[in-house]
Amino acid sequence: MADTCIGLIGFGAIGRDVVAAMSKRATPPTFVVLRRSSSEESGTRAGLRQVSDIASLLAMKPDLVVEAAGHEALEALVPLVLEAGVSVVAASAGSLVQTEGDGTLAQRLIACGRPHGARLIVPAGAIGGLDYLAAVAGLPDLRVSYTSRKPPGAWREELEQKGLWQAAQAGEIALFSGSVEEAAKLYPRNLNVAATIALAIGRCDGVSVRVVVDPAAAGNTHEIEVESAAGRARFEFVNAPSPTNPKTSLVTALSVIQSIDAFLDARRTAGA
Repeated sequence: MADTCIGLIGFGAIGRDVVAAMSKRATPPTFVVLRRSSSEESGTRAGLRQVSDIASLLAMKPDLVVEAAGHEALEALVPLVLEAGVSVVAASAGSLVQTEGDGTLAQRLIACGRPHGARLIVPAGAIGGLDYLAAVAGLPDLRVSYTSRKPPGAWREELEQKGLWQAAQAGEIALFSGSVEEAAKLYPRNLNVAATIALAIGRCDGVSVRVVVDPAAAGNTHEIEVESAAGRARFEFVNAPSPTNPKTSLVTALSVIQSIDAFLDARRTAGA
């Protein structure tokens, strides 16, 4: 991975976890962080550079850009990256299913990159089983139920706003129940799994979403139940939270890293 340059839009829990893990490699890549504000921590560690605008980031000729900054970055900055011919790993899947005109943000971004040979890559994130979901996606009777179950600390701000913080210590509370689109609008940063499921099957209808705050939860738990003519399936993932943000699972950064490696491996193979 020598001489590999990875751009980062956003340097929160996911960005920091990605840099920390990949910097330990024998030949770590160089990271270029687009610093969105003076308050955003980027650090000065070796192999980590900072820029203040998207033009400067693209001037560094990144091999790939990782977006982990939310809806505004996806909407405003990622099209510029794709139009420059640079593929993007988009961690903010929750924003990708939000509608824009006649389509979704994901559809618009894919269209931006296609003429320039750039791809929009959506990592699996905190879950697996996406191959199964893709296989049954075309069945008309497909129904998917997704439940996010996390301890109160992961939702403290939202619980306090609703006056439910104390109640959440005593027993589980259903914080949300509705559609993928509603979940994406209310919690675009925290319900990326719901959007990832919808993207895997190619549509939002047929997917129901619940958010449960559970003081007995062992970790960030994702429960997926699938019913169709092909049968029934149930997936459960109990993920350790990121040490830098309890709302984010540590495996999310590992999934981003896997997407980076798969992209770079495929490009090296194609160039061989």
